[in-house]
Amino acid sequence: MWVEVHLFIGEELLVSHVGDTVVAVDSPFGRLGLTVCYDLRFPELYQCLRFKHQAQVLLVPSAFTKVTGEAHWEILLRARAIETQCYVIAAAQAGKHNEKRESYGDSIIIDPWGTVIARLPDRLSTGFAVADIDLSKVEAVRTKMPISVHRKFESIWKSSSL
Repeated sequence: MWVEVHLFIGEELLVSHVGDTVVAVDSPFGRLGLTVCYDLRFPELYQCLRFKHQAQVLLVPSAFTKVTGEAHWEILLRARAIETQCYVIAAAQAGKHNEKRESYGDSIIIDPWGTVIARLPDRLSTGFAVADIDLSKVEAVRTKMPISVHRKFESIWKSSSL
């Protein structure tokens, strides 16, 4: 399983262990790509889940810090949905854990076009965000904008220095 495991204290990264396997599994709700919140900073993982493992729904459990959450959480989630043409479901811890650690929250569901289709009433809420996952929408977006056909892979890109 590909997992970026990071321990944060405040805003300081203390421990990092990079996994070595990408995980996608079939479910009654489509093909799921499994990630964690820090993985959002590595779009190549999401590209791999979409183009090599045929993911349709990306799961992103989170404990983003408040500072990085305010700056990057929704933007990165929407970008991953748009560039992969997948649903993104992000369950997020919220609130103050101790004097030095606060998680941002904002559990959210985004469709393959990048539209937020469900979220909790506010970022600190506890509860369930619910939305219909319509796999025909995944196929419709992918048909209207066939990025899998137009995509260039690194192996065919030419290097150039100026």
